[in-house]
Amino acid sequence: MKKHILDLKVTENSRLHKNYVLLKFTTIDGSPLPLMEPGQFAEVRVDGSPSTFLRRPISINYIDKTKNELWLLIQLVGDGTRKLSTVTPGETVNMVLPLGNTFTIPEEKTTRMLLIGGGVGTAPMLYLGSILKQQGYNPSFLLGARSAADILQLNEFKTLGEVFLTTEDGSLGEKGYVTQHSVLMKSKFDKIYTCGPKPMMVAVAQYANAHDIDCEVSLENTMACGIGACLCCVENTKDGHVCVCKEGPVFNTNKLLWQI
Repeated sequence: MKKHILDLKVTENSRLHKNYVLLKFTTIDGSPLPLMEPGQFAEVRVDGSPSTFLRRPISINYIDKTKNELWLLIQLVGDGTRKLSTVTPGETVNMVLPLGNTFTIPEEKTTRMLLIGGGVGTAPMLYLGSILKQQGYNPSFLLGARSAADILQLNEFKTLGEVFLTTEDGSLGEKGYVTQHSVLMKSKFDKIYTCGPKPMMVAVAQYANAHDIDCEVSLENTMACGIGACLCCVENTKDGHVCVCKEGPVFNTNKLLWQI
């Protein structure tokens, strides 16, 4: 898929949480956004931050085709993302996109799919869910967070399918972690997609392996260049060491050397 280096115009900056903002972008000249698929990401340049030298990898959160908008969900974790969170409508931000591979879409429309997201890892699950819905599938979602305040974009997920929730403090949904949710005991799924903190993804992969469920994960290894040149994001797989930004970020768990 062709990669583009683009200046995109900010159309909206919404604070969803003290640690998260949702940024929306469109093209400056009104031309259509490049084709982007679920699981892919953008490398975003951060201007005006003296301590930020490298672009920041951000998952594609959603593509609003009616408004020609790209959504990026930004977690504020350092100088770069905090500076990025201050952009205002009308400003431009330079990006390289789309990068990485995509989630695998099953052929059978009756495939029972569960999309599991934790924290900012819910971001690619929203776009994947929207594409599945558009193509006639019926996805379900399992979202996990520390508390009710940390559950992101819940209303958007509810438009796409049934949503199950876990919070560590029990303030919303079931108390505990995603792998402890009762839906995993009550329902049978054919396919699981997941993204979030690595311990969560490993636990999900263990559950999928134990129940013979095909599982794909979107890894969040540190990525600097986005094109496989800097070797910052290497993951050890059954095919050897590979760059997550180029060979991933999506991997089937049967290719990873995780203890599952």
